[in-house]
Amino acid sequence: MRHLIDIFDLSPAEIDEMIAVACDIMDKPQEYAHKCEGKKLATLFFEPSTRTRLSFEAAMYELGGHVIGFSDAGNSSSSKGESVSDTVKVVSCYADIIAMRHFKEGAPMVAAMKSDVPIINAGDGGHNHPTQTLTDLLTIHREKGRLDNLTIGLCGDLKFGRTVHSLIDAMSRYSGIKFVLISPEELRLPSYMRDMMAEKDLDYVETRDLEAAMPELDVLYMTRVQRERFFSEEEYLRLKNSYILTPDKLTNAKQTLSILHPLPRVNEIATSIDSDPRACYFSQALNGKFIRMALILKLLEEAKK
Repeated sequence: MRHLIDIFDLSPAEIDEMIAVACDIMDKPQEYAHKCEGKKLATLFFEPSTRTRLSFEAAMYELGGHVIGFSDAGNSSSSKGESVSDTVKVVSCYADIIAMRHFKEGAPMVAAMKSDVPIINAGDGGHNHPTQTLTDLLTIHREKGRLDNLTIGLCGDLKFGRTVHSLIDAMSRYSGIKFVLISPEELRLPSYMRDMMAEKDLDYVETRDLEAAMPELDVLYMTRVQRERFFSEEEYLRLKNSYILTPDKLTNAKQTLSILHPLPRVNEIATSIDSDPRACYFSQALNGKFIRMALILKLLEEAKK
């Protein structure tokens, strides 16, 4: 059974294939409108989500399938103490594919060991978010026409940001990539990620100065400081406004810069930037639906083999 738990579960060739399918869906949606007739997607969201959950649901509906599941763990049997393994084992009796978000790192991997249908990791704690990464890759590809020879700035919460960790993993397999890691000391990229980058001889620099880094960036990936990951409210309040992207900070940026954000946004990107042609985060959210459609098709096809 094929699952997507980590972005490394997909080869670069498979990612390229899914990007091509997603682009084809955008161009010819009517040709995909009945691809999943008779199929059911279960969305098991043990942690709050808006974009990811609705994106999965919209993806399945637009493929002609159906959706079951829950968006609040309090309304599931987990509130009675049922294990993730048992929940997934039961739900796999009712659905053809499962998208699961959980607050504990590794929970989707545990689910995959017990499931009789494909499991898609829709985010596990501060660890991985591979479908957001596929969304990011599709967006970068559509904006830049390539996934190599790019300087990518990652700004904000690099410590707890699972989207950042997954994107670095994904882009580490493409040539000519330079990472500029922009964060306060307290929210630096975790040491295990930096060790991995050093082992792979990836080109990266760390800085606290967003404006100084701006002129060299092809892509700027903004992230929010995640209140839900902090143990101390005081620490969160101290760091939450570390970086706020405003028009004046783009003065020295390339006109071809692409600004991405996995959303939700709090205040780290001023709303005045939304009308800037370099702002890609809302089209990025739309891209998420199309790449998830491509992923659902791929995993269901794999499950037939």
